[in-house]
Amino acid sequence: MNEKTRAPRLKLAFQFPAAKAFPEHKDAVSRANVAIWIKAALFADGELTVRLVDADEGRQLNRTYRGKDYATNVLTFAYAESEDDPVSGDLILCCPVIEREAAEQGKPLAAHYAHMIVHGTLHAQGYDHEIDEEAEEMEALETEILGRLGFADPYGDRAR
Repeated sequence: MNEKTRAPRLKLAFQFPAAKAFPEHKDAVSRANVAIWIKAALFADGELTVRLVDADEGRQLNRTYRGKDYATNVLTFAYAESEDDPVSGDLILCCPVIEREAAEQGKPLAAHYAHMIVHGTLHAQGYDHEIDEEAEEMEALETEILGRLGFADPYGDRAR
């Protein structure tokens, strides 16, 4: 396989300090699954850290870096300064928020983790959803990627 057709390489650091509090999440979000989900959404070589946290750490990070005083599902810290830089960043996923949202949306825990990891990986590559056109593009990519991974459309029949 030549350089132009090879799959992007991934250097992954996986941290799960909240594992004791959320043991049921271990099967849904194993390091192997995380690597598969990231690689499916990665368009260039990358170095990413994925960290699964509890509500306290999630809230603290969201408050410190975004000025929002609540835990959110995924935070992405992207470090590439230009499109020529390798993809690099940290994805922080908040276990209790992911669990609650999966239950509210009636989907398996693994499906919601996959969605949030794909979503965060796209953010790490510069995708955003602040304006409608960008949101539509990002949602379409997420739906396509998750479909290839065997997951249902994460947005369901929601009007776009």
